[in-house]
Amino acid sequence: MKALILLLASLLAPSAHSEELAPVTPYRPSVSSPAQLPAAGQLELELGALSASSDGARRHSLPYSLKLALDSEWGLVLGGEGLVWAPLEHGRQRGMGDTQLVLKRAFVLSDDSALGLELGAKAPTARRGIGSGKADYSLNGIVSQDLGALHLDANLNLTRIGAIEAGSGRHQTGISTAFSSALDERWGVTAEWSGSRRRGSASTAQVLLALSYSPSKLVTLDLGVAHGLTSATPHWSVFSGAVLPLARLW
Repeated sequence: MKALILLLASLLAPSAHSEELAPVTPYRPSVSSPAQLPAAGQLELELGALSASSDGARRHSLPYSLKLALDSEWGLVLGGEGLVWAPLEHGRQRGMGDTQLVLKRAFVLSDDSALGLELGAKAPTARRGIGSGKADYSLNGIVSQDLGALHLDANLNLTRIGAIEAGSGRHQTGISTAFSSALDERWGVTAEWSGSRRRGSASTAQVLLALSYSPSKLVTLDLGVAHGLTSATPHWSVFSGAVLPLARLW
């Protein structure tokens, strides 16, 4: 935590090095992923904290992602949960979460619109009780569009689930729609609906509302809350996080 504070302080302070870095491209705090890529060659880090409540039990995690655009069309995202505190029947379990690698293709149509395609694979790096213990594979289609003062990110995805319950389907469909808008030069707001369906399993759905604050072009901070609309979705979730560049590699 001390190292993160020092890194944020160094980025907020003007320096010759900061002139080499491009503005960050946040993918959080919404479930929806934007079609746009970060600046080519710039390695960006997203860190967060998430606490979710379901039936009186709370699950805490520290999600992260590393983003790198190879050029203006192709990018890679490596992410997951660095640490998870998960409820058990008797007590709690702590450990690393699963890890996901995503290959991303961006189709920039204009300054106002873009399409995206993501191919992802989740590696079961979490211990049993925190993760599923099986690999998942996903395909996600993205539409990003400026609508006047609003920005839209809409996702439609299909996931092949590795670990399934008896009588349930292996393929899950997910959809999410996020609208964001700048309140002024530093503050922004995001509202989103998202959900998923799978045969033989309860559907999920939630609404999310978040505020973002950018003290400089190199840092974006966020804080928000999500409310579950079905019994299979965490009743309430609160989260916060930061997006910042680590280095300009080329």
